[in-house]
Amino acid sequence: MNTLTVDLGERSYPIHIGRGLLRQPELVRPHVHGTQVMIVTNTTVAPLYLDACRALFDGFEVADVVLPDGEQYKNLDTLKLIYDALMERRFDRRCTLVALGGGVIGDITGFAAASYQRGVNFIQVPTTLLAQVDSSVGGKTGVNHPLGKNMIGAFHQPQAVIIDTDTLDTLEDRQLSAGLAEVIKYGLIRDAEFFEYLEERLPDLLARDKGQLAYAIERSCWNKAEVVAADEREAGQRALLNLGHTFGHAIEAGMGYGNWLHGEAIAAGMMQAGYMSHLMGDLSEADLQRMKAAFETARLPVYPPAEMTPERFMELMAGDKKVQAGRIRLVLLKAIGQAYVSGDYPAELLQRTLTEWRAA
Repeated sequence: MNTLTVDLGERSYPIHIGRGLLRQPELVRPHVHGTQVMIVTNTTVAPLYLDACRALFDGFEVADVVLPDGEQYKNLDTLKLIYDALMERRFDRRCTLVALGGGVIGDITGFAAASYQRGVNFIQVPTTLLAQVDSSVGGKTGVNHPLGKNMIGAFHQPQAVIIDTDTLDTLEDRQLSAGLAEVIKYGLIRDAEFFEYLEERLPDLLARDKGQLAYAIERSCWNKAEVVAADEREAGQRALLNLGHTFGHAIEAGMGYGNWLHGEAIAAGMMQAGYMSHLMGDLSEADLQRMKAAFETARLPVYPPAEMTPERFMELMAGDKKVQAGRIRLVLLKAIGQAYVSGDYPAELLQRTLTEWRAA
């Protein structure tokens, strides 16, 4: 097991990464401050890991709520099911919520923890690659709205993140690829050396090589932890983590949540950002093609869905939470490993990107 720390002073917390961690109660028990534990999971993960997770908290008052599985259920109606369970069981403000599942479970459980009785503790136990390398770390929580993704939420840091890499054994191939989108992102925005490693090792990751997966998860979490420690509430450099997300969130909303997985939409969105960076005269043609090759090797889409017209993109992107003073702020690339945020770009280049970067 390896342990990283998200350095936030008194609110710092560990990220434990290793095999068999769902059998190590000593990792989670110090982070439960009361007597009550509510495990939130979904219908896919519950049959696989709920019993093991409950066993971690033997001796506590443990309850659980099992939500439907899918991005389309990351909404206020589903959030209410968690509140209902907490209040029916009379859980107090010293209770601990445990998010057992992927990014949707982590985000919605974290938001429930941020808002129940004005804030209670929670622990992340991510079971998908995407959640392990990205959404479980950093304290961004929330739910979707039909008009925009993650428009309702809060910053609320977990007490600990427990990444049992054995849970990837049961992950569908499509979900594994979706997680690799966020892994590749770290190489693109700030870690060119890691990107070079991924160019060589993506086939091993797809083949679920245990050692390579553990390394990729740890390197990704290290990158995320550094950024979050420096800019917890996205006042500056944390915005770089949104490479491709403005385009990708529009795809998710436009296609209907759940039809394109988050990682799939973000991969296509990162390619759109890459193409626009190339049009800006920053990203070289060679680097653009390296990006494209990496996503294709990871079995991810490199073009947006044909149904998404430039007009539909603009309509949805205009409602993105990163819009400031009417300008759509985008994360762009100077080169692989060098990202920057800009709202000051020629509008015609965004239009060209939406028009030109499409499947033939």
